[in-house]
Amino acid sequence: MPINPDLKLNTKMFDEKVEQIPIRQGFGEGLLEAGEENLQVVGLCADLTESTKMDLFAKKFPERLIEMGVAEQNLASVASGLAAMGKIPFISSYAMFSPGRNWEQIRTTICYNNQPVKIAGSHAGISVGPDGGTHQAIEDIAITRVIPRMVVVSPCDAIEAKKATLASVDTGTPVYIRLAREKTPIITTGTTPFEIGKAQIYWQSTKPQVGIVATGALLHKALLATKELEGKGIEVEVMNLSTIKPLDEKAIIELAKKTGRIVTVEEHQISGGMGSAVAECLVKNFPVPMKFIGVDDQFGQSGTPDELIKHYGMDTESIIKAVTKILKQ
Repeated sequence: MPINPDLKLNTKMFDEKVEQIPIRQGFGEGLLEAGEENLQVVGLCADLTESTKMDLFAKKFPERLIEMGVAEQNLASVASGLAAMGKIPFISSYAMFSPGRNWEQIRTTICYNNQPVKIAGSHAGISVGPDGGTHQAIEDIAITRVIPRMVVVSPCDAIEAKKATLASVDTGTPVYIRLAREKTPIITTGTTPFEIGKAQIYWQSTKPQVGIVATGALLHKALLATKELEGKGIEVEVMNLSTIKPLDEKAIIELAKKTGRIVTVEEHQISGGMGSAVAECLVKNFPVPMKFIGVDDQFGQSGTPDELIKHYGMDTESIIKAVTKILKQ
């Protein structure tokens, strides 16, 4: 099996009973560890400590947790002030509300002033299911990556989310960490390398015909699709693009040169998202045919996570169809 052996990935990722943990759990565990290691780390939440898993930090360090209530604009602005005084603030809410509702405060009080506030946007994507379109953040990558100085990270599982949270402490910059609500298959291990700004090839191929660039929770579906495609004699390489900004342009260009075709996979609007960032890179450096898996200019709606992923064309079957179609170009 062409899983990259150098990355020490979870060998059970394709098992039916693969361990599944919410990606947001990794953030909570990472924040707790960051708080234990660095006294300057503080937490601020908008009345959602348990939902965002910031309660792990709050229980151990109640004196370093500020409950802002349902006031996301204040959440960002107060965090900026704390950062200006030498603290390393982590703020958390649903992604629809932070960075959604408080985008201007994040832009002006945090990024314009280059304050190292870390923004954890939980319940991102449509997989929050029954909560419906009002709570399904599928624009958050677009609105964060466009802000100067902002780092944007989209972990593929809980283990990578923990690593991303810990790594964000020392960037000295604003950071947005995108987190999913639902339990997600564990793809990585504690020894899998992780570095902000570094993309990795999770599935290797000797003569790949297509390169898949995936981010976040949908990486697992991209890997499932690739395994099925291999059985049909179609060779694919799969990249985990966990950092969307700064973009690992070198790795993306190398994948495009090796495969000649790229399919991007994300639980986000196609316009302005990770796929757009990849396209921007390639159109300047090495244009190739591309197809984009994501939400195509629509709002979300209520339904189970699996129903919605299939309805919006982001399931394994849709990825396989996209790869098959692009091979004809």
